[in-house]
Amino acid sequence: MSRVRVPGQARRGHIAMLVFSALVAGSFSLGGLVANEIAPTALNAARFVIAAAVIGAVVMARGQMQRTAFVAPWRYLVLGGLFAIYFVTMFEGLKTAPPVSAAAVFTLTPLMAAGFGWLLQRQVLTPRMALALGIGAFGALWVIFRADFAAMRAFEIGRGESIFFWGCVAHAAYAPMVPRLNRGESPVVFTFGTLVAAALVIIVYGAGDILATDWSALSPLVWVTLFYIAIPASSVTFVLVQFAALRLPASKVMAYTYLVPSWVICWEIAFGQPVPPALVLIGIAMTVLALLLLLKSE
Repeated sequence: MSRVRVPGQARRGHIAMLVFSALVAGSFSLGGLVANEIAPTALNAARFVIAAAVIGAVVMARGQMQRTAFVAPWRYLVLGGLFAIYFVTMFEGLKTAPPVSAAAVFTLTPLMAAGFGWLLQRQVLTPRMALALGIGAFGALWVIFRADFAAMRAFEIGRGESIFFWGCVAHAAYAPMVPRLNRGESPVVFTFGTLVAAALVIIVYGAGDILATDWSALSPLVWVTLFYIAIPASSVTFVLVQFAALRLPASKVMAYTYLVPSWVICWEIAFGQPVPPALVLIGIAMTVLALLLLLKSE
């Protein structure tokens, strides 16, 4: 189904992705506090089950749980599988890759999304969009490495980075796949199907970790983190991405991942961490400049 992108609809898509980037950043900060208290697969399985239950309740309350929305359920398995691959490879990669290195790999996602956008939707990457993505990528890296050239030079591609790269490929393919597979379903209904599929995939993959987890012994912070990543950082962000993907090219949707490192800094400061060096502000300014270039109509 073709969709006409009008300025008002595009603006709403950009606002959705701005909120998305802030919510996702919070999951990095909270996740870092409980990383050693629960197996990643168990945490993410619970996350998607809770998220699916929340969105399912919303769909039921709005009377949108119609049989026609679940025609060709393989579509949800494709989208849910892409997200499951992303999260599984992220945590597998982090077993050997430093978080900074993994974050550096993640900045490749918008450029890969532009490639998938052309392959799947024939979305053309204009010179200005290419310039904006390049500026955003450099700005995000500047923030990630905290304006430290020595840290940038020390970056090495190891096994963990290679594993996570394929997760980023799956993440990049997700945005253009949404409009390709959507058959008129609302973002909330489409999100519900995707979350259920992602939960099933991760449950199958992480069954051993799930059964081995002593859920009754988890600390309150783990439960706070779990419900945060399940509702604001999963249920809400899934709806936001699908809402935006129906209104913006894939490259513009994924470009907002460049803002995540800057938002993470804000979250870390809120949790009492020291303010980063002033030079880091240059990187933040570059990511904002990149978004301004993308916001301008073609």
